[in-house]
Formats: sequence, C-alpha cells, structure tokens
Amino acid sequence: MDHRHLSRLLALGRVALGVGLTVAPRRIGAAWVGDAADQPGATVLARALGVRDVALGVGVLGALDRGDPSVRHWVTWAAAADAVDAAASVLAFGTLPRGRRVAVVALATSAAVVGWAARDRLE
Repeated sequence: MDHRHLSRLLALGRVALGVGLTVAPRRIGAAWVGDAADQPGATVLARALGVRDVALGVGVLGALDRGDPSVRHWVTWAAAADAVDAAASVLAFGTLPRGRRVAVVALATSAAVVGWAARDRLE
C-alpha cells in the first residue's frame, strides 16, 4: 500500500469520525470519554473536534485529488491533531473508560505515527 493510499484511508476515517462526533456527540464521544460524553460541555467539545476532523480530512482528500503539493501540510496538521489527541488521552488515562482507554490511546498514536510517516513520503 502506498503512502497516498494510506493518507486517503486516514482522511476518510477522520471524516467519518468527525461526522459522527458532530451529529452524535454523546454516542460517539462515549467511546472516547465514557459517561462524561453526556455532559453538555462535552457535547460542545465533541462537535468542535468533529468539525476539526471533517475539515482536516476533506483538506487531505482534496489535496490528494488535485495532486496539490499542499497535501504534505494537510497530512502534517492531521497527524499533529492525532498526536495531541493521543497526548490528551494519556494525560486523562485514569479517567477514561477502563475497557477502551488503551485502544483509544493506541488508535490516536497509530494514526499520528502513520500520518507522520506518510507525510515524509508524499511528493
């Protein structure tokens, strides 16, 4: 699998997650933060993160489709967002749902690592 394809898959996943967080912040957010997702403030943050992810994903997809060299910048910012998500999850690790906290950190970390690696190999 080439790095453009990996970047596309990550971007599609980001858009899907972003749409989910935007339209169903409690349900999708609960997979990340558990019962805290039911709090009104958490739904605001989930929707804001959702829109962030949709924008980053659409940016990556658009740059890939156009063959635009800015794709490296889009992938960089997307990987940076994943790295921040991973770090934030590590900082809150003890408060995250017991059965999912390792998966949440692993997913965000993996997305960041794959994003950084792909970025370095994109033309």
